[in-house]
Amino acid sequence: MGEVAVGVVGVFLVGLVDDGDAGPRGDPGKELGLGNHRVRVDDCLNPAQQRATGAALGRIHVAFADHPAGSGPSPKLDKWMHPDVGKLEATTVKLLGIAGERAQRDALDEDALRTLAERRAVLHRIPELLADLPQLTCQVLHGDYSAVNLLFDGDTLTAVLDFLPPAPILVSYELGRIAFDPRTVVLNDDWIAAGMNLVGAYLDTNPHLPAADVTACARVALLQLMTSLYGVKQHYFKPGLLQEDLDQFWLLRHAASQRLLENLPDVESALAQAVRSR
Repeated sequence: MGEVAVGVVGVFLVGLVDDGDAGPRGDPGKELGLGNHRVRVDDCLNPAQQRATGAALGRIHVAFADHPAGSGPSPKLDKWMHPDVGKLEATTVKLLGIAGERAQRDALDEDALRTLAERRAVLHRIPELLADLPQLTCQVLHGDYSAVNLLFDGDTLTAVLDFLPPAPILVSYELGRIAFDPRTVVLNDDWIAAGMNLVGAYLDTNPHLPAADVTACARVALLQLMTSLYGVKQHYFKPGLLQEDLDQFWLLRHAASQRLLENLPDVESALAQAVRSR
């Protein structure tokens, strides 16, 4: 495990690079702390933390915009842009079969049957959601910018951890992923305003990001959720060490995807307005 520290305008950044296959990143059981404050998977960022989070991400993206790795090929992006929806549906059907055939179903089985059926019913929307994406900016990013990789002292963001190795990916992916984090979307009644708060702070420090990248960030975040069965797949195929947390993470992410999908026109309208008002 190697550690690299980079300073970006007052925020200490630490990249942890694993030389091997670390498996899924951003495990919901991960807990990071500084002083008496800890950010956990079941926390929502408050408004001041949202703004600090958005501003730091904007500075990171500006700092990495000219990174030489950003102009290279991106197999990860190619795969993301061309998901195998047929394979995804087949896996969903297989999971439904396993859960449905259990002789004694527990509460998680019932939740899995409901959520997997809901997911299967909207998989056909993925190609149209992808087709409507505009041309988007691609560059080197943090790679895993999420609440579990942010350290706060009260409302002050003091460190950003766990950078992935440099590779080009969509700027809108990283912005949308944190602005519309499942915790925010599901647990915050005013989640659209919360997302706009973070995006506004991001634009304060990265004001030249093209409007298309901002407006598309919620759609990109939605697509990331809709094409993932992370958590429920582990439950039935290969349970993990923190499987109870993974089970709850699946339910949270699924609920967020449903809410984002249902409200996507309103969210994209709010994002477009955020860009126009600057």
